[in-house]
Amino acid sequence: MARSGYRLKLKRRRLGLTNYYKRKKLILSGKPRLVVRKTNKHIIAQVVVAKPNGDITVTSSNSLELVRRFGWKGDPNNTPAAYLVGLIVGHKALKAGVEEAILDIGLHRPVRGSRVFAVLKGALDAGLKVPHSEEILPSEERINGTVIADYAKKLSEEAPDKYQVQFSKYLERGLRPENLPEHFSEVKEAIEKELSA
Repeated sequence: MARSGYRLKLKRRRLGLTNYYKRKKLILSGKPRLVVRKTNKHIIAQVVVAKPNGDITVTSSNSLELVRRFGWKGDPNNTPAAYLVGLIVGHKALKAGVEEAILDIGLHRPVRGSRVFAVLKGALDAGLKVPHSEEILPSEERINGTVIADYAKKLSEEAPDKYQVQFSKYLERGLRPENLPEHFSEVKEAIEKELSA
């Protein structure tokens, strides 16, 4: 015999996919949400508006677009890529008439300087207004890939075999990781030129 008053939790709550308490607070703000998600291979950013019948995606971007449209040769899931995805979605949001949003990182832990906050930094630099604290944003050296380039240079001198293995994807795409900051600047400039006009 079933217990009286027992209610089955919502499926996404049971599966650990949605924090409904947090989602309710975000929706009650009445502002569009800058939704940031990361997978094992990609960064995804969307500007979403909540409606009674469900969420409506105003605009979106991901690291696949960064690779295919803007020629990104670095890792599609690192901090520089996350920043550039944020820059793209920020410019797209402004073109769609969205000037302000709130950050929705879902179930990702809010770690200072993490990739989800690199996306936020990109959106901010595009001109999107999002409430935040400056201390959570990654440093400029992490955003432009200087940290990766310095590590790659050191590794190539001290352990060339390990360097070849660790940065094999970069090398396959025709980019030496030591040159990542320059490549980052080129791709950022291409995004600004195409999307800010």
